[in-house]
Amino acid sequence: MADPLSADAFLAALRDEGVKVVEYDGWRTRNRNHKGKWGPVNGVMVHHTVTRGTAATVKLCVDGHGDLPGPLCHAVIAKDGTVHVIGYGRANHAGLGDPAVLDAAIAEGPLPKVKEASKDGNRHFYGFECENFGDGKDPWPAAQVDAVVRVCAALCRAHGWGTTGPTSVIGHSEWQPGKIDPKGPGISMDSFRQAIAARLKAPPAFTVRAGDTLGWIAEAYGTSVDELRRLNPDIKDPDKLAVGQTVQLPG
Repeated sequence: MADPLSADAFLAALRDEGVKVVEYDGWRTRNRNHKGKWGPVNGVMVHHTVTRGTAATVKLCVDGHGDLPGPLCHAVIAKDGTVHVIGYGRANHAGLGDPAVLDAAIAEGPLPKVKEASKDGNRHFYGFECENFGDGKDPWPAAQVDAVVRVCAALCRAHGWGTTGPTSVIGHSEWQPGKIDPKGPGISMDSFRQAIAARLKAPPAFTVRAGDTLGWIAEAYGTSVDELRRLNPDIKDPDKLAVGQTVQLPG
């Protein structure tokens, strides 16, 4: 259980995990907070969109449809692996679900079979919509699967989830009776969780942006330049880092 990350910390967590992020205009203040509290957050929920085409999918998730106003998630994961961040705060993605599933996510224990829909999930979960038609045939490219793993690992790492297995990451079908997402050939929530768990065992890393130096990174992450140089012996000049370069951080 945790307070939601700030919007800036959320963005930094994704980028530090090597996620390619596109920021949709106004995303930091696009939410449904006037309809109820956002947080505490207890996990991440993965969905598919039942749409084709990235631009149309992003627009739908921003605007919503019918009686379901947007934003419909916090970010859209496109087929090429790009993560389009569209909103932050309460979003119309989870709906009502099984309180026993929420309890399991909080405890990071085994997920029970979903039976009822009585608990507000929009308050408790980060939501990611994956561009996929949802017919069980539309493929999930490797870049998209990798992006799903990275965004979920990023939030687990930021909140300290996943110490006993990342059951803080669930699919919509595991939350609400009658839902089938995410669905597609070659993917399952169990396979996602296994990949997330493997990624969380790796040392955390920082992806260099324009203007970053080893001194700034050390200060930001509460360590020293000497320690970062020990972990990254390939870095010769701490003041000359390449954009996109990965800097390993202390565990």
